[in-house]
This record gives sequence, structure tokens and C-alpha cells, in this order.
Amino acid sequence: MPNPWTGKGNPYTRKEVRDRLMSTIKKGDAIIAAGAGTGISAKFIEKGGADLLIIYNSGRFRMSGHGSTCGLMSYGDANAIAMEIGEYEVLPTVEDIPVICGVHATDPRRRMWHWLGKVKDMGFSGVNNFPTHTIVDGHFRGVLEETGMGVQKEFEMIALARKMDL
Repeated sequence: MPNPWTGKGNPYTRKEVRDRLMSTIKKGDAIIAAGAGTGISAKFIEKGGADLLIIYNSGRFRMSGHGSTCGLMSYGDANAIAMEIGEYEVLPTVEDIPVICGVHATDPRRRMWHWLGKVKDMGFSGVNNFPTHTIVDGHFRGVLEETGMGVQKEFEMIALARKMDL
């Protein structure tokens, strides 16, 4: 369903995104999801025919010439960076592609239900868990789990997002 205020694009409901993706699969086409760190990237991703556009905090680092791994480091507030890219650079420039927000689920400073409400209100059509702790192992992984910042938080965030139709 188009945006009720403008008649264009975002935000899509979870069902609408799923229906679009299922239609792509039924045609025998691959689903293409691409990350954007700037509005110009988002514009070309949409014009190129991608099915989903994903905003990650790492996009900001990539657009600055650094590797995506920077998004896993504590170089900034991952949630605020993704929201800022979406609000000021991507959501205003695309018209018809569902935009997904990368959410750092283990951020201890946020009430996740409240943050996801802001993500939805901004016009994102869904979320994904990034930065993720699923790629961390060894001693550091143990410390994350011990301190309540493990992957269980990511699972809980995705479950909550589903309840919130994201």
C-alpha cells in the first residue's frame, strides 16, 4: 500500500513486503537486497531493480572509504547512524522500494520496543540485526553473553519487530 500521505512507496507493511518478495520468487527471479550508505546509492539501487534496500551503520563507513567491519566496532552509535542515513539520505530519495533498517539489538541504552516504534514511524518497512554478535566467538563472545549482550537479544529484537509488523 502506498504511503497514505503522499500516495507513493514507503512504508510497506510486513505482509506487503513478503507478498512482493513471494511474487519475485514465483517468477523464478532471485531476491536482490542491497545496502545503501547514501541517497545516491539508494536511488541507483532502486532504479537497478533491487527488491529491498537495507540501511546499516556500516554504510556510513563504506561511503567514507572504510571497510564494513567498522560497523561492528564502537566508532559510533550504530542505531542512530542507521536512523540518520534513513531519515536524511535514503527515505527521502526512494519512491517504491521497501527500506529495511539495521538495528543493533544489544544496545543497553535503548528500550527496544520504543526504538522499533521510532524505526517504524520513520517509514522503514522492516529491520535486520546489524551489527550482529553472531559472528563473534571465543572469549569475547563469552563476555558478551555473560553481560546480557549476546545473540539472544538479537533473537528477541527480531521477534518483537515481527509483533510490531516490521
